[in-house]
Amino acid sequence: MTRPVVPTDPREEAGRGRVALWLDPEDLRWLAEHCRCPEDAPPEERDRCLRLRFRARAALHKSGLID
Repeated sequence: MTRPVVPTDPREEAGRGRVALWLDPEDLRWLAEHCRCPEDAPPEERDRCLRLRFRARAALHKSGLID
């Protein structure tokens, strides 16, 4: 069952230094499941990959496409 999606407030996001990126749910699923860093990646790169995967899953969860 999908939940109603609460629209993002563009001004609030811009205030956080963010920009909109609309992806197809299948692209978000791929990103959440397959985006990986090599074992020898610097900590900053690993943190970035983790953030991207987390946000991809959060977007799918918020839209009710995954639990």
